[in-house]
Amino acid sequence: MSREEQIQHSILAVSGDQKIFPLIRRSLQSNRIASMEYADNAAGARRRILERYYTILVINSPLADESGVELAMDAAIQYSISVLLIVPGNTYTQALERVTDYGILVIDKPFPVSRIGHAMRFLSAHQDRLKKLERQVQAAEDKVQEIRLIDKAKFLLVEREHMTENEAHRYIGKQAMNNGVSRKRIAQQLLDDE
Repeated sequence: MSREEQIQHSILAVSGDQKIFPLIRRSLQSNRIASMEYADNAAGARRRILERYYTILVINSPLADESGVELAMDAAIQYSISVLLIVPGNTYTQALERVTDYGILVIDKPFPVSRIGHAMRFLSAHQDRLKKLERQVQAAEDKVQEIRLIDKAKFLLVEREHMTENEAHRYIGKQAMNNGVSRKRIAQQLLDDE
């Protein structure tokens, strides 16, 4: 994926230990971070997620009000957010079992500094791919909507002007070419005039 296609990330980091926040910030290139916000417990994180869209959620478990596993699963289920769950080594296997099927990346503590950098780059690439897929789905939905609109206009011409479907198709195409606009726009004008 080219640099132009990479998105800037809005990151929410949740941890009772604030020492991890600078480490998370340094893990991505500064030009890839649109914003980074912090919460020190799950309740605060849930409020922030409701108020704003984040592309990456980093949870340093355990939190003051819960383990963080529930927050990770809730966020992964409800939002298009990439989640990194950092857990103590003695709970790693249990946490991994619970969250893997939700697409949550888990690393255990203690970890080398480079591991969080790799994890954040992985989540960033995951979000880039997710956004690319969302754009493709939107383009396909737009194309389907355009086809439906043109079909409605063709059938209007068939009914109103007694054209064949092929004649209506050619008419819409010719009007679009003559006016230098899209077939969709001509179809919409025909339907608006109805």
